[in-house]
Amino acid sequence: MQKLNNNIRYLQIAFNYDLGMLLQILPHIPSSDRILIEAGTPLIKLAGMAAVRAIRIRWSGHIVADLKVADGAIGEVDMARRAGATAATVLGNAPPETLDMFIERCSQLNMLSMIDLLGVTDPLDVLRPLKHAPDIIVIHRGRDEENTRGKMIRYRQINRIRSKYDSLISAAGGVDLREARSAIFNGANIVVANIVRPGDGWAGISTKENITQISKQFLETIS
Repeated sequence: MQKLNNNIRYLQIAFNYDLGMLLQILPHIPSSDRILIEAGTPLIKLAGMAAVRAIRIRWSGHIVADLKVADGAIGEVDMARRAGATAATVLGNAPPETLDMFIERCSQLNMLSMIDLLGVTDPLDVLRPLKHAPDIIVIHRGRDEENTRGKMIRYRQINRIRSKYDSLISAAGGVDLREARSAIFNGANIVVANIVRPGDGWAGISTKENITQISKQFLETIS
């Protein structure tokens, strides 16, 4: 699987509910080498690697296993790769040893390594001790933070990261079309949009929308 291009802007569509919704929605997402499909953490906790395998059967491009690895990096990366994932995530708050093992194992298996900075105040505190930078650094406002007044995706972190690292930057957490435009304007390479049910109170791509059309709108918006 090819690495991502720093000059191209990508859309990552995340599934966080159940396999039934995944199987219903995924066929409506247009085939594009600019779209990554994510098996979100709640979906993986519910369905395990069956979620990743279900996506691989139906999707030929990049698949992100949002494992949020905290320990045991090698085993978890291996597990995701066997299921068909081409990318995985590790928590920035994990020990430096875990982060280094995670990045190295992803590289060995030709996977994209993603460090998720959920809850991290200073990304450089996470990145400085590492032997190698990850492929992708995720600036993440958590789901539980979305409706907290004043809680924003910390775009100011992007310039600090870019001054020292060549990693791609992903923006996640309550991303709709408006937030996607803001993310790209502020220098993100990837925007992560969650598939969401109406009434759940989270921003993203609603299951009531025309999934094909809204996916194309996202791609146009971030081009």
